[in-house]
Amino acid sequence: MANRIILNETSYFGWNAREHLVPEIQKRQFKKILVVTDETLMKCDVASKVIDALKEGNISFEVFDKVKPNPTIKNCHDGIDACKKTGADAIVAVGGGSVIDTAKCIGIVINNPEFYDINSLEGTADTKNKSLPIIALPTTAGTAAEVTINYVITDEENVVKRVCVDPNDIPIVSIIDTELMSGMPRMTAAATGLDALTHAMEGYITKAHWEMTDMFHLKSMELTYRNLVSAVDKDREAMDMMGLSQYIAGMGFSNVGLGIVHSMAHQLGATYDVAHGIACSLFLPYVLEWNGEVVKSRFRDMAKAFGLHVDERSDEVCVSLVVNAVRDLETRLGVPQHLNELGVKKEDFEVMAEKALRDPCTGGNPREVTKEDIIMLMERAY
Repeated sequence: MANRIILNETSYFGWNAREHLVPEIQKRQFKKILVVTDETLMKCDVASKVIDALKEGNISFEVFDKVKPNPTIKNCHDGIDACKKTGADAIVAVGGGSVIDTAKCIGIVINNPEFYDINSLEGTADTKNKSLPIIALPTTAGTAAEVTINYVITDEENVVKRVCVDPNDIPIVSIIDTELMSGMPRMTAAATGLDALTHAMEGYITKAHWEMTDMFHLKSMELTYRNLVSAVDKDREAMDMMGLSQYIAGMGFSNVGLGIVHSMAHQLGATYDVAHGIACSLFLPYVLEWNGEVVKSRFRDMAKAFGLHVDERSDEVCVSLVVNAVRDLETRLGVPQHLNELGVKKEDFEVMAEKALRDPCTGGNPREVTKEDIIMLMERAY
């Protein structure tokens, strides 16, 4: 069986990389841009940096800034309606995973209107047309939405996240401008960085992993473990490395899938509106330890990526080293490590576990999983 790699066309990296935005728009002869962002980024002088560049380049644009964290179907419908009204022929997405995911959904539905209900996009929907062209400028260093074929939309009515996987949604240009990421609050920087770590670690042990994605994931683990704490403390070189690390992880997991850390995190986010990076980081050490019982040989190289001493250590010890290193990193970053810290109720475990079992990410988990297994892991994490 052949292995497949899908990546976006063009990417730029570095401080003030947004200087390439207007030339890319002009080169591609786009006539009208819809800027997709959120109100917080508009207020805190992040989105304005991109908008100013469009103004200076005499690019015609309008702004849709109503994206919310854990974007909903209604949120996407509002964006689709705004896009139709403006007559935009391209989207510039300025924000974190929520913004870029919303932009992907807007772009897909504009060119595939039969999927306007959005629920039908879950999984691997058979869209016929590529998304309206998207240029993505991430403002967080974690989701890698700018280089993946995935997006996640919350179905509020059914209290579940719809995970959509579609090669037609990948942005045509990604601009990883570290300056746009530099204003992240400390907890946002920590959470999104731990999301990147989760992507790399789950992607490395997923069923579909292979040599090329292994290379991406191991390098991303190394960069994140070495740089995340300093990046959270606003060290510029470390922030550059985190922008690169999360992108590299996206190159990998987008093509091979994830596992039940994400399946469980999606339900925590849908039920309690917990930030995705926090949800992932909370479940990560518990699921790693459990999966390590069946794929322990994969943990030796993970430990090496963290710079841990593994010579003459058993595979079982390597699992413990990796799990403890993740827990230590989370402690240093001050993120929640137990569900009871987030006000989660045990009586919600069964419904959340049922939905997690059906989540598209579950199929990639290296260990076969039951609803009872997921409930057990939630209890360990409580």
